[in-house]
Amino acid sequence: MVDVLLGLQWGDEGKGKIVDYFAGKYDVIARFQGGPNAGHTLYVNGQKVVLHTIPSGVFHANTINLVGNGVVLDPVTFKKECEKISALGIDLKKNLFIAEKTHIIVPTHRALDKASEQAKGQDKIGSTLKGIGPAYMDKTGRNGIRVGDLLSANFATIYEKLKAKHQQLLSNYGFDEDISEWETEFFEAVEFLRTMNIVNGEYFLNDLIKQGKKVLAEGAQGSMLDVDFGTYPFVTSSNTISAGVCTGLGIAPQLIKDVIGVTKAYCTRVGSGPFPTELFDETGEELRKVGHEFGATTGRPRRCGWIDLVALKYTCMLSGVTKLVMTKSDVLDAFSEVKACTAYEVEGKVTEQLPYHICNVPVTPVYKSFPGWTEKTADSGSYNELPGEMKNFLSFVEQYLDAPVSYVSNGPGRDQILEKQ
Repeated sequence: MVDVLLGLQWGDEGKGKIVDYFAGKYDVIARFQGGPNAGHTLYVNGQKVVLHTIPSGVFHANTINLVGNGVVLDPVTFKKECEKISALGIDLKKNLFIAEKTHIIVPTHRALDKASEQAKGQDKIGSTLKGIGPAYMDKTGRNGIRVGDLLSANFATIYEKLKAKHQQLLSNYGFDEDISEWETEFFEAVEFLRTMNIVNGEYFLNDLIKQGKKVLAEGAQGSMLDVDFGTYPFVTSSNTISAGVCTGLGIAPQLIKDVIGVTKAYCTRVGSGPFPTELFDETGEELRKVGHEFGATTGRPRRCGWIDLVALKYTCMLSGVTKLVMTKSDVLDAFSEVKACTAYEVEGKVTEQLPYHICNVPVTPVYKSFPGWTEKTADSGSYNELPGEMKNFLSFVEQYLDAPVSYVSNGPGRDQILEKQ
């Protein structure tokens, strides 16, 4: 049995904490897509930990963690992350495994990412410049290097062949930055990666499922960044919806049971691209301030706005969401009025569907307003203790999305999650 947990917005929904909360109920946590641009924030013994590649179940001693083949892995970032986690007393040799078909980010991928983004000028997509897009391009172009290749006696030849191809592309961009230090770091990290548990991911996971193990597939980024269904071209390079689980881990669709979708009580976005409910006023600034909305990976200030139920209903439909988790609900405590977008006005017409040309035409949100609540919801010990005004807001969200809000996160602490009974 496999359950899926993924973000329903533009990323940064608080998935790391939610996976950590659920991890104790599962035997296996498996990352199925994305790269080190993911930033899943956890608080372990009061200490903030940000995970970029390693699945969020790593702090549970009896949980197996698998980096699936749908992920692109940067050995340098991975090594640093492992060192930080090991310093907290976690033995990664016991509970972390990497699929051999996982693609590798090499130094020239990062250089290509930087050169490409610079060349776009005003049309840049807001890449994190970590080489993720170029790595996925090599994967689909059938030029990529995979983790299993690191164990080959011919690895140096494989690497030099790909590097030569990249250098030709970089010369076309006029990119002449010295990346020799990146390469030194890379080969040190490759030696480290070779010492880890590298497995045939699809057989490894399916064998565990046959043994009756419960698996949670952990998504990165958010559904509105899906390469097929997101706000293209302002998207990531992988499938972030539940369909990506099958190709990103090598499992059959009928093995998937629940799809747990995570959404903030409002909206945020990092980088370029359409954001219909974005607020440019004091309210948007207050959301950013109260919600501490700065990127876990990049540190960039996030764009903020009211919750977009049109986009949420779209992503719930795409992934077949069976349970909703609403995070950062306590941030809305600061507002006397709370709003939710229930429709878009596009070229004079009102619609509840996400338009194809959302990147190219003005989209005006149609809002429904709700009275705020004066109580500090972080102090609520159960769902029933939440203010009536908040429960009315949550009830409307459920009805609009036709999916139950099963959990509400009312603070950053690991124990600040309220289950609706």
